[in-house]
Amino acid sequence: MPHTPSGRWLRRLPVVTLAAVTAVLLVSPAAAAPDGASPAETPAAPVELERLPGEEASVVEVKVSGTAEMDRLVATGVDLDHHVSQVPDGIVLHAVVTPNEVAGLQANGYQVGNVLFAPEDSAERVGEREATIAAHIAENQAFTAELVDDPTTKDIKIIRADYYTSGTNQVLSVEAKWAQGQTSTSALTVQRDSGPGTAMGSGGSQNISRFVDAGVYLYHRGASTITSRPDRIQITSPTGDVANVQVKEWLPISEESPEGPGYQKDFVSSYLTPTELYDRIKALAAEFPQLAEIVELPYKTNGYRRKAQVVLGTANASRVAVDSRAWGHEGGNDISVELANPGAADQPLSVSLTGNDIKVSLATNASGAVTSTAAEVVAALNASAGSLIQAYTYRGNTGAGVVATAARTALTDGLRAPASVSRDPQPVYAIRIGKTRDGSKTGVLAYAQEHAREWVPPLVTIETAERLLRNYAHDGKTKQLLNNLDIWIAPSINPDGGHYSFYDFNSQRKNMTNHCPLTGSADALGRNSWGVDNNRNYTEYSLFDGYSGASASCTGETYAGPSELSEPESRNVDWLAARPNIKFSMNLHSSGNYFMWSPGAYATPGRISAPRPTLAQESFFWGASSRILTAIKRHRNMAVTPARTGPISDVLYSAAGNSGDMLWYKYGIYAWNFEVGTSFQPSWDSAHNETMEFSNGLVELLRVARDYSTDYQRPESTLAVTPSATEGMVNVQFNVTEAAAVFYTIDGGTPTYASTLYASAGIREAGEILTLPVGTRINWFSVDAAGNVEKNYVPNGTAKNFNKGQAVLATG
Repeated sequence: MPHTPSGRWLRRLPVVTLAAVTAVLLVSPAAAAPDGASPAETPAAPVELERLPGEEASVVEVKVSGTAEMDRLVATGVDLDHHVSQVPDGIVLHAVVTPNEVAGLQANGYQVGNVLFAPEDSAERVGEREATIAAHIAENQAFTAELVDDPTTKDIKIIRADYYTSGTNQVLSVEAKWAQGQTSTSALTVQRDSGPGTAMGSGGSQNISRFVDAGVYLYHRGASTITSRPDRIQITSPTGDVANVQVKEWLPISEESPEGPGYQKDFVSSYLTPTELYDRIKALAAEFPQLAEIVELPYKTNGYRRKAQVVLGTANASRVAVDSRAWGHEGGNDISVELANPGAADQPLSVSLTGNDIKVSLATNASGAVTSTAAEVVAALNASAGSLIQAYTYRGNTGAGVVATAARTALTDGLRAPASVSRDPQPVYAIRIGKTRDGSKTGVLAYAQEHAREWVPPLVTIETAERLLRNYAHDGKTKQLLNNLDIWIAPSINPDGGHYSFYDFNSQRKNMTNHCPLTGSADALGRNSWGVDNNRNYTEYSLFDGYSGASASCTGETYAGPSELSEPESRNVDWLAARPNIKFSMNLHSSGNYFMWSPGAYATPGRISAPRPTLAQESFFWGASSRILTAIKRHRNMAVTPARTGPISDVLYSAAGNSGDMLWYKYGIYAWNFEVGTSFQPSWDSAHNETMEFSNGLVELLRVARDYSTDYQRPESTLAVTPSATEGMVNVQFNVTEAAAVFYTIDGGTPTYASTLYASAGIREAGEILTLPVGTRINWFSVDAAGNVEKNYVPNGTAKNFNKGQAVLATG
């Protein structure tokens, strides 16, 4: 049975125009009447939220009175964390805001509470990362220095040699460090004896591979199944040095554990930039060419690059904004502008160029005072230096103010990443994992970092890719996954924003594309407000369809872009989702500890939701979710609560145009959304634990997909008839043995897919109660998510082996 939801035509709300949505973008408690009340007088215009240049952002609590006020807050385009908690007298949300935006919220009547995460916390995370990398480098250098100081020291050091058993399976896991590991990609060969007193090599050999994190070599690592327990192992380095150690017994593995003996995990040791994420999956694909390949997605991003800019002056009417024609790294950063007083009376306005230095000699009057207005300077610059720069008045101002002089000022793109971060349009990469990668196997998609500042979710994808590839050779359950699934993992959908978050503005949510007009906030002072929220730029139930939870403002933190799929980042996700074999997906975000699925959008007023899944589909979401959340909890007994599990619009707020809705409504993919942890950039200890536990969950999703692909069990269903309060009537419900859709008739007709679909009773409830006349004949069949039909019934209108029953109470 196709489980694809209703066609895209349902998502349109023609009575709600984009202009109408835009008109309410700044509605706030101060500007709106209480729910259900009429305003007593014309409200004051709301204060617009503006992020000033140079401001850092913090995460703060914002309290609202209820869901209607929450929806008005969302409509402002304010940058909200994924946190919504009910309190006795309202709802508390988390907002990512600068001091000036806090002032705007307060001026609009919102209650701003505690600061939960400050700019210095982000700086501390970067410092932690740098310290970790430096420590690994220092350890490698010390190892190498030891060889220089003492020529008798071996260049190979065995760190661990652990023997595991589970049932009849035996596994040997080895970790070793080689002095040349930073520069050489060679694997190391481990030889084994076959027990005490036996010859080295008699137990066979295995290879262990190089493990590099954030560009730094850590050690060689690997595990293999063996036929006898070795007493000792030996490694001979490529340079001839030999290390020999005794094998130790490791902890026993529970028979119930989904991770078999010798299961390898814990492959991340620090936060990774997008460049490092891509390098990591490329190295994995190169190491396991029979199981993985790198796919360059079809749409390059704009790139980690900007035009060089400057805004001269302080008063809006006399400000002059200047942008380079070339990108900053391609010459724009070499340009300078000077506004000079010629020091004489009655001088004309003129512009001179010396290389890339532009000097404006301002006009003066008879008394020697400067008379050039901003508009006049803009015109002169464009006329004389238009091949180098574009000048314009500030944010649509007429520019009638007289400009102030300005010393020679360099234009800059303001970007601080090292040269190792490319400034060119950025290819986006995914790693495709599976023994068979021709589209014939059930596909699963995992993607992360739609939002740039979310540093933990990409680590979950890397950890998962490492687990899958490094455990394939010796873990039977991992082998089942890769033999039966076609797995796509895209660790960073938004690499430009990701780099900007690491190196320039930690709170960056969006991509780096500037869609603001010159009459708006396109100037240098708006840099930290530009970009499109990739997770509002998709095609289903979007802002452009009249749905809530996205902004039409180019500086709004939930800016939906100029049109659906306007951004290459979003088009790449659409391209991935269009693979016809992909049936499951996980979109990894942070933070909030949520686990969600569609519908993710509704329209206001009235909270008109996108279509809800059917009862069978909802049951499948819930059933699979319980498995995934149990796997997450296994790491450190941390649970995602039931209150934070369910459809996005039930447990959070409307997110018009999000990718999960596109995958579900457009492509029929069972699409989930992790909200990892409780912070965008937690301390490394927390980040590491979150990576481990949510990787457990992502691997469990693969097990759900594998079970789906091998599900040939047909569902079974029964009628449950109970008394009704209405005389002559009874209540009827269907019970099924698994998540399955039930199609039924009550007029004696043969049930088909065109018959009535049994529905849920409501949000987060069980099946509906049908109140029917006593004796009503009911014909029905059930079909599960994998397409298995009860009793092998063919619902073509002629087959007769459907279920038959009556709406009568059982007797006796």
